[in-house]
Amino acid sequence: MQSTLNVIISIVRTPAILVGLIAVLGLALQKKSGPDIISGGIKTFIGFLVLTGGAGIVTNALTPMGKMFIHAFNVQGVIPNNEAVVATVLVKFGTATALIMLVSMIINVLLARFSHFKYIYLSGHVMLYMAAMIAVLMEVAGFELIPEVLLGGLMLGIANTAMPALLQPFMRQVTKSNTVALAHTGDFGYWLAGVMAKLTGNKNKSTEDLKIPKSVSFLRDSTVAITITMAVIYVILAIFAGSDFVGKMSGDVNYIVYALIQAGTFAAGVYVILTGVRLILNEIIPAFKGISQRLVPNAVPALDCPIIFPYAPNATIVGFFSSFVGGIVSMFIMIALHTVIVIPGVVAHFMCGATSGVIGNAVGGRRGAIIGSFVQGIFISFLPLALIPVLGQIGLGNAMFSDSDFGIVGSIVGWSGHAGGVMAITAAILISFVVFIVASIIASKRAAVKKAAK
Repeated sequence: MQSTLNVIISIVRTPAILVGLIAVLGLALQKKSGPDIISGGIKTFIGFLVLTGGAGIVTNALTPMGKMFIHAFNVQGVIPNNEAVVATVLVKFGTATALIMLVSMIINVLLARFSHFKYIYLSGHVMLYMAAMIAVLMEVAGFELIPEVLLGGLMLGIANTAMPALLQPFMRQVTKSNTVALAHTGDFGYWLAGVMAKLTGNKNKSTEDLKIPKSVSFLRDSTVAITITMAVIYVILAIFAGSDFVGKMSGDVNYIVYALIQAGTFAAGVYVILTGVRLILNEIIPAFKGISQRLVPNAVPALDCPIIFPYAPNATIVGFFSSFVGGIVSMFIMIALHTVIVIPGVVAHFMCGATSGVIGNAVGGRRGAIIGSFVQGIFISFLPLALIPVLGQIGLGNAMFSDSDFGIVGSIVGWSGHAGGVMAITAAILISFVVFIVASIIASKRAAVKKAAK
């Protein structure tokens, strides 16, 4: 039983395999030929490996940048890092985490089938992270395994269906279609960025339409622009951190040269991500029609955040820097208020900031990309403070979940448990389910009115 469960979990937590199998299922439901099914499944599988490989390259390039920042400005505090937290959690709560994730996938499909919100959440790795957090919070509250798994799976299934639905109006403006949604633990933050961009931005002035003089026309190439921009940032940080500190990471390589290499590596990683995204979209969207036609009518695949980077490459970098500046501003505010300091997590601000930048640009142009990402950066900086009291007690105080959805879902579950234990968490989850159903009914009625008006 345990070995079978481990195999299933290994598949589910690996997006490349999970989405490849989804593509195979979709093509099979369309009764495509064997060669077409195999080809589509393999291409989707390879596309996700390319995407995750690029994300790994970017993460590895950003890690030294984070260390240089901490050393250069001599700050210590909580570091937002999902992987570090989950690695600790799985040692103690691995079984509960796995079962919560599996139940949540079933709940997600059922909700997509019978509610107005037709989004199938396909980002297995962040689903695992959220399941781990819920498992910890419910264990601390005193749940037995079976109710923990059922209620935790229900909560995660609701979140995995509701968050892409909340963000989808902005996603439609990015993609100019309704063929793909966003499945990432930063969805609520992206929605907030979209709202701020809509309120403050100017949709007519896009980051992608920046006028560049002929003398520097080479900057129109996003890879070149990213490389130069990141090189400036890396070199400045390397100088402030000092040759001795950077030299410990660079080995025999000169510290300035090392900074330039990391900048180029970052740009290469972004290029690889964009290549993988294009390959996935070419395969998963047509394949998903089979699932939409047979299993969940009008189903929309919800995929990881790098899926939207190609729609506005300039906005990804604008969003990253705006979010990171928001993190720095937040850090100084925390210092002034004498609270726990949340150090800006470079990887979190890249993934969440870049995505917010693309959405902000689609909704509010350049100004929307800057303001939306900046606000999102502040939001994900302060949210971990809400989780520290409920997660810090089990030894996670020096590392914390980084993205907005962790803060939202974690606060609902964690603070309910903090206030009233098992009964309070049970009530909070059931209320969340009722709110979801009511929202679905309201959305269905609005859609029917719009359809009748046409």
